[in-house]
Amino acid sequence: MVISRKVQLRLNVFFITVAAVALIVFSMYEMGYFNELLNVLAKDNYIFYWMLLVGFLAEIVAGSMGMGYGVICTTTLLFLGIPPHAVSASIHSAESFTTAAGSISHIKLKNVSKNLVKRLAVPAVIGAVIGAVSLTYLGEYYSKVTKSIISFYTLYLGIRILLNAFKGKQDKKLKKKTHLTKLGLIGGFIDSFAGGGWGPLVTGTLIKNSFTPRFAVGSSTVAKFILTLTAAITFIFTLGIQHWNIILGLLIGGIVTAPFSAMLTAKLPVKSMFTVIGTLVIVMSCITIYKSVF
Repeated sequence: MVISRKVQLRLNVFFITVAAVALIVFSMYEMGYFNELLNVLAKDNYIFYWMLLVGFLAEIVAGSMGMGYGVICTTTLLFLGIPPHAVSASIHSAESFTTAAGSISHIKLKNVSKNLVKRLAVPAVIGAVIGAVSLTYLGEYYSKVTKSIISFYTLYLGIRILLNAFKGKQDKKLKKKTHLTKLGLIGGFIDSFAGGGWGPLVTGTLIKNSFTPRFAVGSSTVAKFILTLTAAITFIFTLGIQHWNIILGLLIGGIVTAPFSAMLTAKLPVKSMFTVIGTLVIVMSCITIYKSVF
């Protein structure tokens, strides 16, 4: 069996990373810091380990469907009782790294339209800043109301995901007029305020309006990276660095999965994943809404 240079490079990076992590862990064990680290990671009901699992699964779903990372992470964190402002801040901090990796890949594959990125990213940055500042205030002082609003939004996204599982193939239509400035502004605000939603709204709209899929996904990913980094920096200035265990768990879970997500998801039934993830998001959103109201 002949292994391509690209796959070989990914395997080399993976094994080097594993070796480096093993060396660090062994060194910490020998120096007596390992047990102390485990005690720190066990805080907040072992949420670091839960976030490892969430980051792993969210990256698989995002790799197969081109969207869903923020929706899954937001729904799970709200379900676990994390405050809304901490949810979005944690997700955008971790997602800054995963979207950067995705953007580099799309740029290398020439899937990016500079004009489309500019027309989406500039208003998205403005929307992201407004969303982050609004959530910082509302999430801190009106946490219960904000959590309900965001949960209703994730419920809507869950229904959208579920409907996609039963949607048949659509006839190709002429490209519809798309207001990119408005789309970028609204998408940036919603993604920053709600912790996710850029993919279903922006990427979905571009593809629905007959933009070339590879340019729609690639350009949207690069614009998403820019708004994600903007939101993360805004949250750092308004909130400081909080819940590092959540950020680290999501980040490690996503990074471990990212090199293999394409290979894994190529063999997974996408329709079934739409059904399972959509149902899970709907159920968890309903429970969170119930807990917020009652």
